[in-house]
Amino acid sequence: MSEQWRLLLTGRNTAFVNMAVDRAILVAHSQGKVPPSVRFYHWIPPAISIGYFQSLTDEVDVDACKKFGVDYVRRITGGGAVFHDRELTYSIVISEAHPSIPKNILQSYARICNALILGLQWLGIQGTYAPINDIVVNGRKISGNAQTRKTNTILQHGTILLDVDVDMMFSLLKVPNEKIKDKMIADVKQRVTSLKHVLGHTIGYKQVVAAMKAGFEDEFHVKLVEGTLTSDEAILAKKYEKECFSSHQWNYRR
Repeated sequence: MSEQWRLLLTGRNTAFVNMAVDRAILVAHSQGKVPPSVRFYHWIPPAISIGYFQSLTDEVDVDACKKFGVDYVRRITGGGAVFHDRELTYSIVISEAHPSIPKNILQSYARICNALILGLQWLGIQGTYAPINDIVVNGRKISGNAQTRKTNTILQHGTILLDVDVDMMFSLLKVPNEKIKDKMIADVKQRVTSLKHVLGHTIGYKQVVAAMKAGFEDEFHVKLVEGTLTSDEAILAKKYEKECFSSHQWNYRR
């Protein structure tokens, strides 16, 4: 009998709710209250998330975000600024001590990213892991991932791009030198791809969720059983959303 993990399909939420839920699951799992959990979600409105160590004012054009109705939020994971729009976002929360997770951080990234690579195979796409934290298809990035470890628990989350609007992304990010902005946009268009671009047609969110679910089950030899947040997690998430992720103090802290 294969091990059962919890599958959470939380749909569309604001950036603040999405980040609060990931943190709440991490805390609940670290306290032994919930099993390993894989969550699939997306963002409404679109959002930019910045890495824990970044400066919001250095990275993000806040006025442009307000103009276009785009949220902005600081993650608890590291890495760079990410524009979340037409994508599937996943998170996995699991103990560092779990036998299926390598102790080595690079190896743990590779193992979790391989679940996504197997998910892409279900869609007929061949992806490869590009250390530290990307997945590429035909040499172009289709997924970026970030990880943190707190209280002996791993949270890794990342994206699978369904489609990508590079021009919109650059209108929301601060570029150090406006003169080279056009070159940077052209460069990113060469380096980034999406499921729509690879497949040549639009693919539905639910179809991608089904493929990624199968990928996680294949990689970790587990059964993902759909569940819901516990009442404890829901209360924690509300608290984190209000006191942390939607607060000026948190988002502007660096």
